[in-house]
Amino acid sequence: MSFQSLGLSAALLRAVEEQGYTEPTPIQAKVIPVVLAGRDVMAGAQTGTGKTAGFTLPLLERLMAAGAPNGRRHVRALILTPTRELAAQVGESVRTYGKHLPLKSAIVFGGVSINPQIAELRRGVDIVIATPGRLLDIAQQRHVDLSHVETFVLDEADRMLDMGFLPDIRRVIALLPQRRQNLLFSATFPDDIRSLANKLLREPVSVEAGQRNAAAEKIEQAVYFVDKGQKRGALSWLIGSGNWRQVLVFTRTKHGANRLAEQLVDDGLSCAAIHGNKSQGARTRALADFKHGAVRVLVATDIAARGLDIDQLPHVVNFDLPEVPEHYVHRIGRTGRAGNEGLAISLVARDERPLLKQVERLLGLALPVRQLDGYTPSEHRPQPQRHDQRPPQQGEARRHDGRHGHGGERQRRGQGQRHGGRHQTHGSRRQEQRRGNQR
Repeated sequence: MSFQSLGLSAALLRAVEEQGYTEPTPIQAKVIPVVLAGRDVMAGAQTGTGKTAGFTLPLLERLMAAGAPNGRRHVRALILTPTRELAAQVGESVRTYGKHLPLKSAIVFGGVSINPQIAELRRGVDIVIATPGRLLDIAQQRHVDLSHVETFVLDEADRMLDMGFLPDIRRVIALLPQRRQNLLFSATFPDDIRSLANKLLREPVSVEAGQRNAAAEKIEQAVYFVDKGQKRGALSWLIGSGNWRQVLVFTRTKHGANRLAEQLVDDGLSCAAIHGNKSQGARTRALADFKHGAVRVLVATDIAARGLDIDQLPHVVNFDLPEVPEHYVHRIGRTGRAGNEGLAISLVARDERPLLKQVERLLGLALPVRQLDGYTPSEHRPQPQRHDQRPPQQGEARRHDGRHGHGGERQRRGQGQRHGGRHQTHGSRRQEQRRGNQR
């Protein structure tokens, strides 16, 4: 099947072709015709299989079929996401695929100034991509009118509920017109998601591509049993001995992410941390540096398990196993995307073995166990290869997590300028008070 056979306009086909795509993924092939027909949809697929384009392309097509806007624009499509990173990613997809269409979109989320977002909405947009809290703030101030929404998309619905957004989702739905198309997309479908779908969707078409709660086939998975105190040394050794150039590492807590990032810098690895306590600017910079290769290791909490679309990311490491087994699927789904191969490993301490059993029960298989052949735990850990270090380019700051060497790191520690962890400034403590706000 080709994109041409799905009924998309020439402008959209041109944008798709410019992105190098020739054939739709299974979820896209199934869901695009259904959305174009105006039906409500409950769709699920393994993470990294193209769900975003699956709803973005037909949404843009339907908006154009209804006619280009004349006069003041009204919000005609609303896409709700759980995290800022995912909102930014979806917003980028909307603009990429709609680049040849006379439609305007706005991305709305917290952690940044609300005023530019309000100004953009006042100028008139056709599509809003938003996190729930910030959208409700703007709506409460009467700066956005959602009464003309024709299509409502709830993306990563399971993550929405995990993060406690159900009350906010209900408040947003109350602002929408009764007659509209509803699209619910989710990587997993626990019972609470099906309950929400029953209340939100009208005679929906259920679409699934691939086994539910399963990892992509091209992701190689492995487990290393490691004493808790040796995890950091084992991780540094794996990265260095394997010459891993781009590694996404998941920890269970924000403090744990900060601490591990500091330790990996001490081991000679360029590293940054990303989690909910970081400012949006710091999160954006860390992710951009990781994508562009300026940072070798990105340490993240589960906030990064959704919305990180990194081309050909080769390695994902569970430094801590998640307490919710479904989160394991989302984490490792950052690798093995778009048909690429990937390696996902888990460092499992003795007290985490019950969590491993939960993951294996969810997947329906036992994960292979590997040995750390060649690794010798000691007080002085073996140093990873250092040839990734490079002098900063012109205009490049020696910023977060000291990834350009120990000297700048020690200097910042003395100045108390470390962001996160135990070296917080008054500003970062104020930021701590605002943490958890995905608005």
